[in-house]
Amino acid sequence: MATKKGFKSSSRSRRKAIRKKIEVRKKEFHYQGLTLEELQQLALEEVLPLLPSRIRRSFRRGLTARQNKLLHDIEHAEKGESIKTHCRDMPILPSFVGHHIEIHKGNGFQKVEIQPDMIGHYLGEFALTRGRVKHTGPGVGATRSSKFMPLK
Repeated sequence: MATKKGFKSSSRSRRKAIRKKIEVRKKEFHYQGLTLEELQQLALEEVLPLLPSRIRRSFRRGLTARQNKLLHDIEHAEKGESIKTHCRDMPILPSFVGHHIEIHKGNGFQKVEIQPDMIGHYLGEFALTRGRVKHTGPGVGATRSSKFMPLK
């Protein structure tokens, strides 16, 4: 394949310049057409129509005592402060962004930093309760052939 001398280097430099421009331009977060700052300035009643229907319904029916306590704790907490909760069914609101929440997962707490992309999801989605299954060799009594496994 015949190419001109210097053609590859000029295209490389163009690609590098384009990559630098892309890296400099930071993508701004939008949720339902609003930026994070605009979402955080809205009242809860103004944010609810933007959220999924299941979350709107749970807020219309009223929050539980645990959910109200978590909402109160987050409003009064500082950004870097960690908040522990067992309330996995709490929807993530724009006011939660930037906080560190320790979510109970059955045998302990998992620390989660709330990001803007998490708005509209539930806290329990980010603290998985089931561990990954790691399969090893067959156990004692698994099958008839397992009794012929070599001993270590």
